[in-house]
Amino acid sequence: MSTVTIEPVDPRAEPDPAGPPSRTTSPAFQVPGTALSILAAIAFGLVCHLVLVSQLTYEREQQTAFADFRAELARGTAPVGQFRADFVDGVEGPERLVEPGSPVAVLSVPRVGLRAVVREGTDGGVLRSGPGHRRDTVLPGQVGNSVIMGRRAAYGGPFRDLDLLVPGDTISATTGQGTHDYVVTGLRRAGDPAPAAAPGQGRLTLITALGTEFMPTDVLRVDAALASPVQPTPARRFGASALPAAEQAMATDQDAWTPVLLWGQALLLAALGLTWLRSRWGRWQSWIVGVPVLLALGAATVDQAVRLLPNLL
Repeated sequence: MSTVTIEPVDPRAEPDPAGPPSRTTSPAFQVPGTALSILAAIAFGLVCHLVLVSQLTYEREQQTAFADFRAELARGTAPVGQFRADFVDGVEGPERLVEPGSPVAVLSVPRVGLRAVVREGTDGGVLRSGPGHRRDTVLPGQVGNSVIMGRRAAYGGPFRDLDLLVPGDTISATTGQGTHDYVVTGLRRAGDPAPAAAPGQGRLTLITALGTEFMPTDVLRVDAALASPVQPTPARRFGASALPAAEQAMATDQDAWTPVLLWGQALLLAALGLTWLRSRWGRWQSWIVGVPVLLALGAATVDQAVRLLPNLL
């Protein structure tokens, strides 16, 4: 019978410097993996921005707007037309166009529990802060049709429940000329005829998206007739032909492409730098350093990318 001889191991012997074979990831696989991780993070960030961050932004902007507009009403300087006078040290100066984003009214719709400050302008940037007044129309309470747009889902979704309104519901709007009451006359969808204009009367049209939240398929319009006395209507010098395309219903802000591309390039460079650091420092060390940078750049990219979505979303 053969025997197996086991040689004793010298405890003083030094270990093999090569050690056991280590598993390394080829750079050819590191780059796609990192890119997919970043794309997933951006997609997740976009969802978080629309659902959570936009809601916080809306609430903060509304609080600020309420305070500013209340102060203007108290001073009697709230705008009542397309132009407002400049006041320097209490002295009235030349007129200037009301800046987009300026508070112009407080809208209240009791049926759906809505009370929000309306700002001047209807592009995607203005509608982040709440409903917006279409600048080529009169202000609420005046002769003619006043148009106010608002988002259905993102940034507080102030107009999400407009489809619940029925004829006879009441709407009120407070401007520099007082509080004006309206009565809903009907809801319109694509293809429905607009109500006939009544000379010397005031009307209000609320516009928002229609369809599944974040996936609009149509535009909803709520028409209301002025039930309180008509207020004086200042002369208007800003017509529909001067209204930028970004302020139309369901329009996108094409000016956002430049910052999106710039922030996107910065994010790409940061991703490439993270990949390089990963091959030099290791996975965890590189992520500890790179994640805060990627989060900051990703948030900036997402914030600008939201401007490319329809303004009534």
